[in-house]
This record gives sequence, C-alpha cells and structure tokens, in this order.
Amino acid sequence: MLPLSLQVPASIVLLAGGVVACFAGFRLFKLVLGIYGFILGALVASSMVGTAETWALVAAAVAGGALGSVVLVAAYFAGVAVMGAALGAMLVNVGWSLVRTGDPHPVALIAFAAVGAFVALYFQRHVIIIVTAFGGAWTMMIGASALMMGKAGRAASASTDVWVLYPGQAGPPGPWVYAAWIALSLVGLYVQLHHAPKKKTSKKE
Repeated sequence: MLPLSLQVPASIVLLAGGVVACFAGFRLFKLVLGIYGFILGALVASSMVGTAETWALVAAAVAGGALGSVVLVAAYFAGVAVMGAALGAMLVNVGWSLVRTGDPHPVALIAFAAVGAFVALYFQRHVIIIVTAFGGAWTMMIGASALMMGKAGRAASASTDVWVLYPGQAGPPGPWVYAAWIALSLVGLYVQLHHAPKKKTSKKE
C-alpha cells in the first residue's frame, strides 16, 4: 500500500538508519532512538490512515514519525526499554517463523517483550550495543532487500502492506537470510565493542 514513488526513499532511510544503528548504535544512541522513533511513529500513523490518498499517507507518516522520534529521544529510559522490548519481540517472531507459520502467540510475544525491556534497563550499555547491532542489521537487510526489488516487485508491495518487516522479495525469509543477519550483527557487535567509549581510570601518584 506504500506508493511506488515513496518506496525507494523509504528503503534508503531504512538502509541508512540500519547502518548507523548497527555500527555506531551506542555512540550515537540518541540519534538511533530518533531514527527508530520516526520509523515506529510513521508505521503506526500510516497504518491508521490505511488506503487514503498519497498526500494523506505521507502527511500522517511524517507527523507520526516526528512525534515518535521526539517521544523516544525525550524519554531516554523509555527508549531503552522499548529497544529491549523490540528485541524480545523480534526474537519471538524469528523463532516462531522457523518452526511454524503465521503470527506468534500473543502471550509469548508480550512475555518476551517484557523480559527484554527489564533486561535492557538493568544492563543498559551492553544491551544497547546488542540491540542496536542486531536491530540495525535487520533494518539494513529490509532496506537493501526493498531496494533490490524490481518495478514489478515494488508494484506488488504497493498493493498489499504499507510496511513489510522482513527482508525478501517473495515472502518470509529463508535460512540464508538469518545466517546473513547473524553474521552482519556480529560484525556490528565487534565494531561497537572495540570503538565504544571506555571508562576513564585515574592514575595513582
């Protein structure tokens, strides 16, 4: 349902946001919160508008994205909790798709999201690095997959969902997609852990 004229710009935003999150998520966490707040806000707002005209869909996405960005950046701890909850929900969806079809059970989704939020608040630094590396890698793959679609693929996407949260041109991802996601995430983890600001230690006289 996302108009054809907006699919390429939206894919570029997802790809660029994923790169920032995956490789510099901890150092630029407020920027990452702003990016993902915008994406989440635009997702909710555009879904509420539904099949409205293009200008209404764009206006709703921009307004919702701006609001979501402001909320997550202003509420730092809420942003950390949301990132942890998002990772928990993502793990449930990934695990469920490997063994069954359809959406995961709501109870499992809520439970993993709650656990993810709690863990994120307790182990902020390391969880931020893990969440941004894995979440950024997945976002990169969604954006790259959308950019690699041909015109026919984008037209088919425009007639169905506003947002597709998995990479792949013809449906849910295969095992190679998960392998590539994990490999890219581990690279992001390595980069962040070796470039994250270190605590200053005082020299003894």
